[in-house]
Amino acid sequence: MSEQALPQPTRTHLDSLALEREIACLIVQGLNLPIVAEQIDPEAPLYGEGLGLDSIDILEIALIVSKQYGIVLRADNQENERIFRSLRHFAQYVAIQRSK
Repeated sequence: MSEQALPQPTRTHLDSLALEREIACLIVQGLNLPIVAEQIDPEAPLYGEGLGLDSIDILEIALIVSKQYGIVLRADNQENERIFRSLRHFAQYVAIQRSK
């Protein structure tokens, strides 16, 4: 019986995971959450159920991330629901915007 090699993670995938962890740490520290960053499920909703953040928390996160990565997040952006859907979605958005 031959063993199949497991696929190796790509550099992009590793960078995405590192960015997710980094943003999770910023969220926990910035909002003084009573959890550690590793407890944030990257697929769980940030707003409402899931992490349980409210609109004020989201604004605070937007400010922290804007300062950290030099991107602009606007309250009137039609894409905010998609952007803040989960930590993973948010990290993907940050990765795209900061690379411009």
